[in-house]
Amino acid sequence: MIKLKMSEVNKAIIPIAGLGTRFLPLSKVVSKELWPLVDKPVLQYIIAEAKASGINHIVFVVSPGKKAVLDYFKSSPKIEKILKERKKDSLLSELKELEDLTTGLTFSFVMQKNPLGDGHAVLQASKLIGDEPCAALWADDVVSDCEVPCLLQLAKVFKTCQKPVIALYKLPPERLPSYGVVEVEKIANRLYKIKKIVEKPPLGQAPSNFAIVGKYILTPEVFEYLKKAKPSDKGEIILGEVFDAMLKEGKLIYGYEFEGKWLECGDKIGWLKSNLYLALKHPKFGNSLKQYLKEIN
Repeated sequence: MIKLKMSEVNKAIIPIAGLGTRFLPLSKVVSKELWPLVDKPVLQYIIAEAKASGINHIVFVVSPGKKAVLDYFKSSPKIEKILKERKKDSLLSELKELEDLTTGLTFSFVMQKNPLGDGHAVLQASKLIGDEPCAALWADDVVSDCEVPCLLQLAKVFKTCQKPVIALYKLPPERLPSYGVVEVEKIANRLYKIKKIVEKPPLGQAPSNFAIVGKYILTPEVFEYLKKAKPSDKGEIILGEVFDAMLKEGKLIYGYEFEGKWLECGDKIGWLKSNLYLALKHPKFGNSLKQYLKEIN
């Protein structure tokens, strides 16, 4: 039996090795994780959430063509020097904000040479995680409008249960066929024991209204199952299928309906809607954009 080293979650895996096919042709040259969500990349929101949730070590799972993602978080002395000379203090403060975000965080990188599923991507980080619990965060799932960061909400559940925890979000029935959906048993307010996972159920056949969001707390046991998992017909190892295999063997996995609004950035329409939502609420741009919408309507 695997014993957890600690009940705190200090490490996070962020897979960014995907091809970004839903964002072609632009994703051929700009990784989807760097697409702007209002005035900063989607990935920056994810890292900010991780840090605010107590994470101090982030493991990126990257593909050979993701150099721009890695460069984004490096300092830019040449640009800073030019901005200082031109007295562009507001722009310098934005660079300082990014520098402050990465202060106190350490980053590691592992390679996923071929896109063989989200479970396979997570598995690549196993050696750097060791026998500790960790978070896994998909770089296209942003949560806003919450006092407590979504990941921290999950971490608080994990601290009590010491079992894997999956983020859940309630959706209308007509949208469920596009997601992984869970069958659940309610334990407490917002907390559920997951009984089954159904990937993309046919319309009207979903076991609940709870879709899986790409935010998880994983235990070492999950990695043991990932190592044993057989690839699907497409040659992929899917994390949801591995969770379902664990459930069939009587393992406990919890789901938490987090507080906040799920902003999807995994395809073009989701990304556009998320931009519109956050832009209209932005303290700097919101009022101007609302006025512009009135003008063009």
